[in-house]
Amino acid sequence: MPDRAPQPVDRQLPTDEARDLISLVRDIAQHEIAPKAAEEEGAGHFPREVFTLLSRTGLLGLPYASEHGGADQPYEVYLQVLEELAAARLTVGLGVSVHTLASYALATYGTKEQQVEHLPAMLGGGLLGAYCLSEPASGSDAASLRTRAVRDGENWVITGTKAWITHGGVADFYTVMARTGEEGPRGITAFLVPADAEGVSAAAPEKKMGMKGSPTAQVHFDGVRVPDGRRIGDEGQGFAIALSALDSGRLGIAACAIGVAQAALDEAVGYATGRQQFGRPIADFQGLRFMLADMATQIEAGRALYLAAARLRDAGRPFAKQAAMAKLHCTDTAMKVTIDAVQVLGGYGYTADFPAERYMREAKVLQIVEGTNQIQRMVIARHLAGPETR
Repeated sequence: MPDRAPQPVDRQLPTDEARDLISLVRDIAQHEIAPKAAEEEGAGHFPREVFTLLSRTGLLGLPYASEHGGADQPYEVYLQVLEELAAARLTVGLGVSVHTLASYALATYGTKEQQVEHLPAMLGGGLLGAYCLSEPASGSDAASLRTRAVRDGENWVITGTKAWITHGGVADFYTVMARTGEEGPRGITAFLVPADAEGVSAAAPEKKMGMKGSPTAQVHFDGVRVPDGRRIGDEGQGFAIALSALDSGRLGIAACAIGVAQAALDEAVGYATGRQQFGRPIADFQGLRFMLADMATQIEAGRALYLAAARLRDAGRPFAKQAAMAKLHCTDTAMKVTIDAVQVLGGYGYTADFPAERYMREAKVLQIVEGTNQIQRMVIARHLAGPETR
């Protein structure tokens, strides 16, 4: 029905290399990801072959050092790649963001020896990662986690269960936060655990309202032995590593949210300009035109917000507050825009024949993952008014 093809986002990119990179990503999205998205999401198919392709083309290690298999791209560029991938299929965009998050601890806090040994395979060798912080009884209150790692000579023995793990059961490695000492945040340490280690298993994937192609599952660690050489950072530094990773990860979620919102807007504009009622396109009616204008404005505002935070990060300046703001605004925008897109399509928007309803279901999870939007408001308020009094 649509007779107006969506126009690519006009991006402000810092280099010719970045422009070539976006062109490559758009080509992959158009030919390898988007055509299969609806069918595979409906069937709950995880597109491992797409992640293999992305690894082979260097897209799984964009913000990390080239000496270890990365691409030395600034976050300003990496996040716009995520947005393009998420617009084609959120399972892919979010999956790249999670893999980047899972690689962060080793790439940022690992020793040179650890980085040389593990990062090339993680960033460009076909491996896929998962990030294990949340547990069945500790989600927003991550510092209360119960998974424990006990020292045994030159090894650690990890026992516990992680929950809500994206790529649980399909990942090749898990970045795991486990308690090695006292209660609270100071007793947590980070570990790099291979998925094929004895004692690692995954439960059946959760049955979700959206992102059915992306497995989310509990991961069990039953006396898993890992050498001390797979401990990342110092003992007791794990929670600080986790929070640092999440600051960057929240920018990834923000970019993915804008990608979904942009896809929904494109669908709505295409439909509205092609659908005839009362002898003219419904896009001629002011009420609908204003709705589209508001959708587009909120998307542009969200894109500007996450890019501003990314540029702070790239400059080595504090960006935690801006990352929380970007995650909050962009995911709320995605929810509002996708709801409005369904409304623009009317009855058709409520059917699986059009992607608008899938975008709406997928947008909801972005308000929850990597810190709910209520947690983002707490983070922002702490930067403004200081910690809460007890």
